[in-house]
Amino acid sequence: MALDPEVDLFWRKTVSMVDQLLACLEGLTATELNWHPAENTSSLFILATHILGNFEENIFGVLAGQTVQRDRDAEFISQGTSGEPLRQHWQTLQQRAATVLAQLSQSELTRDRPHPRRGQITGREVCWVVALHAAEHMGQAALTRDLILAARPK
Repeated sequence: MALDPEVDLFWRKTVSMVDQLLACLEGLTATELNWHPAENTSSLFILATHILGNFEENIFGVLAGQTVQRDRDAEFISQGTSGEPLRQHWQTLQQRAATVLAQLSQSELTRDRPHPRRGQITGREVCWVVALHAAEHMGQAALTRDLILAARPK
């Protein structure tokens, strides 16, 4: 089934942002993946873990009404030695999301649903939340990667 044009735009932009964020993890050491630019900031590994958790909660939990187990607080203390498990998880999420999004009609985009932190929002708003959140954190990840690379010995 073809995606609704609005859903297709959301999907293409979101995939692009998450792909770009995950690309920021490539070629870095474990120390660099887990480096925090300043106190109370997030490492690249945290940003990637968080954006996947946000995607999963919003697309499957809020939009599709499926049960999702998410520990948001744990995302902000996560650490890893490689971005590969996150890339693999993203591939799985994309496959699952394709099924959900293919069934999303204009009436589903306008229907209100409960969000765990935002109250009642429409399906359209859920899509916007996901896309904008991914873009925000992709920008943070790109800057964090630039700082990491700039700090490497020349």
